[in-house]
Amino acid sequence: MSSPAPKSPELSDKSKKYDRQIRLWGEHGQTLLEAATVCLVNVTAVGCETAKGLVLPGIGGFTVADGSTVKEEDLGNNFFLDSSYLGKSKALACMQLLQELNPDVNGDYVEESADFLLANRPNFFDSFDLVIASNLNEQTLLLLAERLWELNVPFIYCRSLGMLGTIRLQIREHCIVEAHPDNRQFDLRLEHPFDALRDHLDGTEVTSKVPWLLVLHKYLNVWQKQQADGTQTPRNYKEKNQLKEAIREEMKADEENYEEAIKAVNTAFGAGQVPKSLKAIFEDDACEQLNKKSNVFWIMAKALKHFVIHENEGHLPLPGVLPDMTANTDSYIALQHIYRQQALQDADQVYHKCQEYLKQLALPADSIDERSVRLICKEAAGLAVIRGTRIAEEYEKSSRLLPLVEDNELQGNLTAYNFALRAYERFLSECGNIPGECIVEQDIGRLKSIAAKMLSDLGMHATISDDVLHEICRYGGAELHAVSAFIGGCAAQEVIKIITKQYKPIDNTFIYNAITTESVTLKL
Repeated sequence: MSSPAPKSPELSDKSKKYDRQIRLWGEHGQTLLEAATVCLVNVTAVGCETAKGLVLPGIGGFTVADGSTVKEEDLGNNFFLDSSYLGKSKALACMQLLQELNPDVNGDYVEESADFLLANRPNFFDSFDLVIASNLNEQTLLLLAERLWELNVPFIYCRSLGMLGTIRLQIREHCIVEAHPDNRQFDLRLEHPFDALRDHLDGTEVTSKVPWLLVLHKYLNVWQKQQADGTQTPRNYKEKNQLKEAIREEMKADEENYEEAIKAVNTAFGAGQVPKSLKAIFEDDACEQLNKKSNVFWIMAKALKHFVIHENEGHLPLPGVLPDMTANTDSYIALQHIYRQQALQDADQVYHKCQEYLKQLALPADSIDERSVRLICKEAAGLAVIRGTRIAEEYEKSSRLLPLVEDNELQGNLTAYNFALRAYERFLSECGNIPGECIVEQDIGRLKSIAAKMLSDLGMHATISDDVLHEICRYGGAELHAVSAFIGGCAAQEVIKIITKQYKPIDNTFIYNAITTESVTLKL
């Protein structure tokens, strides 16, 4: 099917430029991305790589904050700095070289450190949709993270040291409508057909030219009559095979729609029910107790819940999407029209309930539009909510950390490296220099002492192996661009997920070891 002609040359150019990513997150996702502004704190290789992954797809704007100047050692690991900027502002250099990648993106810079901004311009971060920082010392990290938590601004913190890298997401609440599940099941309602579908299925002759859905419905009715216990759909391997055989026996030749119906027996039933994840959303206090400050997601979720329970016999709204089927054009389009019309009717009922809630809360009627309601109805089975934790909680005693310890050892090398990197950041705060930069053996002892005290303060009776601490000191603060490029690319993806409200972001810590190419995601 050909795409509709663009409405203007401007739209055509934009679609051509961003075509591949629009296929991933759609025009509405691209619009959200182009309206967003982010702040990059600290010009490092991993920070610049993260920013690159946002500038290329067209982030609305970015601001670089760094109070230092470009030194010779910066040129060896950061492709976004060159010798012409030696002695000049890192923030300016980074901003100019990043902006060259995409002139449509607005770039800005501030020649101040995070410490200075937090102490003298605490409102600086208020206007950003998300903040990215990298390779900070512990004190600065905790101050910045706390400030952003208070502002309810999502925060992504990246570490890149030698062959190690981590990403930590701090976000209060993130509501995902378009989760894009890997194995989406089509909701066909064959076991509970709505009136228009039942009339169409019963009133259409089954031939080799009709969609397989009509074939499956015909033989499902036959199979149902054979079930003494009144079973409506096949529940196990044996029952599914019985239905498949009933269809196969009636095939007269190589009828593709019959073949497709046999294959569909395994996946055509069971959709439309409320999954556990959505049930948890319906039972959440934020859904039950709406107020003027409620996110529109929760208002729509409550309207969706009302529709499911009181108006649709416990079933989700119909998404209105059909899989491809071998059939003549007219019969497929007729079936498609029936599903789409029912989906619009379901969404319309949910929309009117949303308007009722908005009126009760004395909120503007245009706070929720019909397009948003149609989208949440279409994606209802995959709705998700992530509630994050403060980074500062990782530095306090917490029962969440205890499963990471067994037999007085941190579970897995990746976990040990994560805590070693945190000990490295505390070393920066307490000692004022990079471990391993000058006297390696002396720094190893100091780092080991700091790590032991850190774990003890957390209530973790464990140790970090000498090999891991030796590795941290051996790096001497070096940042390898290949590792930073990988971590930066991953972090940019997480930023895009948060801004577009699509796909599920990490929850909440990602750790990568480039030596063994291993990675793990932990909730800390």
